[in-house]
Amino acid sequence: MLILLKIATMSFLDQIDNIKLPQHIAIIMDGNGRWAKQKGKLRVFGHQNGVKAVREALEGCVKANIKFLTLYAFSAENWNRPKLEVMALMELLVTSLKKEIKTFQENGVRLNVIGDITKLPSNAQRKLQETIEATKENTHCTLTLALSYSSRQEIVDAARNLAQQVKDGKLNADEINDELFAANLYTQNLPDPDLLIRTSGELRISNFLLWQIAYSELCFLDKMWPEFTKEDLFKSIVEYQQRERRFGKTSEQL
Repeated sequence: MLILLKIATMSFLDQIDNIKLPQHIAIIMDGNGRWAKQKGKLRVFGHQNGVKAVREALEGCVKANIKFLTLYAFSAENWNRPKLEVMALMELLVTSLKKEIKTFQENGVRLNVIGDITKLPSNAQRKLQETIEATKENTHCTLTLALSYSSRQEIVDAARNLAQQVKDGKLNADEINDELFAANLYTQNLPDPDLLIRTSGELRISNFLLWQIAYSELCFLDKMWPEFTKEDLFKSIVEYQQRERRFGKTSEQL
């Protein structure tokens, strides 16, 4: 009975193969509002509790030696939400960065941001830049926040940059390939995600890293984001490691 109990309480962390770790995990953090509504609370209550799940995901990545974590924190489309909710989200961003800077430093986490942050309030922009500067020497894990982010806009911006380079005579159109295009994306300094996780049971990508997830493994969880724990991250990694990633080849070629 003691043996059975030990097996039942074993963490998924113990089942992770350290040789086959995903280098980069991306997460669509979905379900804050619905989770709050189920509890008879305002949507902002869900966002506040979602911060705890962010900490769980980040600490889980540090523990599992995942080098890159990208979180879909605020999409370009989210600006269309009620003004009070958007204001609350922006304030939550600032207060969370203030509270988590110690955690970043203790765990060797470097902060990175992608998206049009010029649309964010000035205090949010300032706090982001301060945190990015304070953590730039950290090397254990890179946490990227996608803020005011649209993948379609990112792709349009990359195409526009390349077109301008051709127009200026700095580049020949024949030289444009996958690698050069990727080098003009917001994520130019990040590897493509190996694993994409989405919470809340929704089965869509929602304009997130459309170019970068071409060969990512997708994992959809039924639980809402505020319910997400390190164990959910570890379990998703274990599931990822059980899949066969062929990249167009046959099983026999691997």
